[in-house]
Amino acid sequence: MDLELRHLKTIRTIADAGSLTKAAARLGLAQPALSAQLKRIERALGGRLFERGRFGVRATALGEFVLDRARVVLPAISELQQEAVRFGHAGDRMAGFRIGGTHGPLLGGLVDRLATAYPGVPVTTFTTWSEREIAASVAAGRLDFALVGACGESPAPEPERLTWREIAVDPVFVMLAENHPLAGRREIGLGELAAEAWADVPGDGCFADCFTLACARAGFTPVRVYETDTSSCIHLVQVGRAAGLCRATLPTTPGMVTRPLAGTPLTWRHLVGWHPGTPAADSAPEVVAQARAAHAEAAARSESYSAWLADRRSTADPGPPGAVDYP
Repeated sequence: MDLELRHLKTIRTIADAGSLTKAAARLGLAQPALSAQLKRIERALGGRLFERGRFGVRATALGEFVLDRARVVLPAISELQQEAVRFGHAGDRMAGFRIGGTHGPLLGGLVDRLATAYPGVPVTTFTTWSEREIAASVAAGRLDFALVGACGESPAPEPERLTWREIAVDPVFVMLAENHPLAGRREIGLGELAAEAWADVPGDGCFADCFTLACARAGFTPVRVYETDTSSCIHLVQVGRAAGLCRATLPTTPGMVTRPLAGTPLTWRHLVGWHPGTPAADSAPEVVAQARAAHAEAAARSESYSAWLADRRSTADPGPPGAVDYP
C-alpha cells in the first residue's frame, strides 16, 4: 500500500483525539474500520505508530517521527491547494455568488436580495452546521463568502486568512409552546426555566458552553439539552417537550412563541467573511450591505424582536451592539 495524504490525516486525527473511538467519530468511521485502516498504515510504514492502553493511545517513537513530518506536509499541501485555486481565479471576475451559511433566516434573505439586485448572476449556496467548515471552504477558494454566527465576543473562524465584517448582534431568545405558563410574559428570566428541558441546533463554536455558564449564573444546571435541526427544535417546543434557544429573528410558527430572556444573558453575532486575495473582495461591500438589509428585514418581521427593540429605544438602552444601528 502506498502512503497517501488521507493516511497522514488519519494518523494526525488519532493523535489529536487521543483514542481510536474519538478519532473514528471525527472521521465518520466505525471504530473497527479505523482500527483496520491503522493496521494497514502501520504495515506500510514498518512498525506500530501508537501504543493502545486503558486511557487511549500514545504515539510510539515511530509515530512521533511520522507525526512530525505530517505536521509539516499537511499544512503545506493545504496551502498549495488554496493558493492554486486563488491563482487560477486571480484574473477572473466573479461569475456568481457562492455563499456558505448555517441555519437561520438570514441566508435566505441574503440570497433573495442578491438574486433581485443581480438577476443575471447565479447565486449558489452551501449549508452545514459547522462554521469552521464554511470558513475553511472560503479560505480554500471553494466558496466566495461565509455567512456565519459567533457566540458573544468569540472570534470568527480562520481570522488569519479571512476578512470579517459584523452584520448585527442579536439577543438570544427562548421559544416556548403557546400554552406555556410563561408564554404571555414580555420577557422571561432564565432561572424561571430551570425545570425545562432544552432544544438547540448544533454547531462547533462555544455557544453550548456559554449557555451552560449562563444557566450556572442563574442558579441551575440544564436538565437535558436536545441538539437537533431547527424543525425538530420547533416541534419539541410546540408539543411542550422542551424550551428552545433561538436567534431573535427566528420567525414564529403556529403553536409557539419567542420571548426575550431578561438581562440578555446570551448574544449572537452575524458575520460575513471572505478571502482578501480573491475576486470576491471586490464584491464584499455590496454583500455586506445586502446582508445587513436582510437582517433588518428579518428583525422587522419578528413581532417579539420588534417589541424588544422598541422597549430598548424607550428606555435609552440600545441593547447588544449592532442590534439597532447598522454602520
